Amino acid sequence: MSGGAGLPGAERPIKVLLADDQHLVRTGFRVILEVEDDIEVVGEAADGERAVSMTRALHPDVVLMDVEMPGVDGLEATRRITAPGDADGPAVLILTTFDRDDYLFSALRAGASGFLLKNGTPESLIEAIRVVARGDGLLAPEITRRVIATFTRPGTGATSAAGGPAALDELTPREREVLVLVARGASNAEIAAHLHLGEATVKTHVSRVLAKLGLRDRVQAVVFAYEHGVVRPGA
Repeated sequence: MSGGAGLPGAERPIKVLLADDQHLVRTGFRVILEVEDDIEVVGEAADGERAVSMTRALHPDVVLMDVEMPGVDGLEATRRITAPGDADGPAVLILTTFDRDDYLFSALRAGASGFLLKNGTPESLIEAIRVVARGDGLLAPEITRRVIATFTRPGTGATSAAGGPAALDELTPREREVLVLVARGASNAEIAAHLHLGEATVKTHVSRVLAKLGLRDRVQAVVFAYEHGVVRPGA
């Protein structure tokens, strides 16, 4: 595998912290990642408490976070790492499986920027780290379908830390169009083609939407849009 360009506008590699209670799993991830020129593993944590303290000490760009760990689990660790006031903190990339939807949605609400299936390929792991390091949220298509199904189910009672309908009123008609397309899983290139705009313009619109709604990334935008009825399945 060959490395990419690291963080945009910077020469340094993407700094990654591995948080998993299984030593062999962490070793496997380290072996996969350390052959990439643009990724550097800066530490390993065997539990959530250690992951939080090492994040504060090492300032990684991405925390690769397991969910089930002794003591403080990955969900609580994610909440602490992405707490309000830590907007410039690292992105948390959750390792997940399909058998616990409650983990998935709790992690979404906790501020995770992406989800990676444990049965994925090394290439998908590397690309996921690069995506969230750029500030983009990452949801696998299968997970996106689960998010949509769950957050639009009557009586879900999902809540968002961001503003509600009042914040939506601050969006321009174009920004609202962009939010709808983001919520449907469209990439910047796809949004640009659909709205006949340049990708740079779309990126600006997405940034303004996130700022006005107080959202961290595209993953939170998807959740927000479905929670607040901006988009609905089949619409």
